[in-house]
Amino acid sequence: MTGLPPRENLPWYVAPLPKWLEDFGLRMAWVIVVINLVGTAFGFWYYGFHPIPLSDPLITWQFAVEAPEMWLFVPDSPVATLFIALSLGLWKLGRNNEWVNALAFFGCIKLGAWTPYVLVAFADGFLAGTALPMYLFLFFSHLAMVVEAFLIYRYSDFPVGAVFVAVLWYGVNDIVDYFVPIVGTPHHTALPAQEILATGYSHPSPTHEIAAAGAVTLTLLATFLALSTRVKKLELASQ
Repeated sequence: MTGLPPRENLPWYVAPLPKWLEDFGLRMAWVIVVINLVGTAFGFWYYGFHPIPLSDPLITWQFAVEAPEMWLFVPDSPVATLFIALSLGLWKLGRNNEWVNALAFFGCIKLGAWTPYVLVAFADGFLAGTALPMYLFLFFSHLAMVVEAFLIYRYSDFPVGAVFVAVLWYGVNDIVDYFVPIVGTPHHTALPAQEILATGYSHPSPTHEIAAAGAVTLTLLATFLALSTRVKKLELASQ
């Protein structure tokens, strides 16, 4: 167990949350861990891993369409919520891991913002096949991931090696999701207007390009924010 780390005087763009919200989030870390683990389980179900209901095939929906060897790159948001759960949990246990922290930060920034972005960009298509309560749940639960990301700087220094690991992981994700799928078609989360093919999904234009632009922009933004946090912390330490 550990107390709250001090709040450094960093610029607003790397520490945009008020101190009371940061402190509340860190004090509620175990609750947030549990919520994110439940979110991870739901996310895998959303992508098509269905141990329940028993009437469903175990593997269905997008998992059933994608090649099994590429499944690692499919459930992006559930993996991001797993990373933030691990990040907070390891910090609370006194076993802080900077690689996990960086992966959690990138995942929560990127997937937390990308999902609302495509939900708005393709709102008509999503609402045609998604009940409004589920649409709103997906929208606001992913925005909460962005909020979670800005807790991490309180117990992480974002060392360059850890940022490199996160850039590598999410950069490779962008490549196989939108540009070089390796097996079958690109592997990003299925969007409206896509159709099932023999080796994946169709990727009609401009839906594919709009989704890709958001993903790449957010990977770059997460890189900027992580490295900016690193630089600003070093500047404070040198004063």
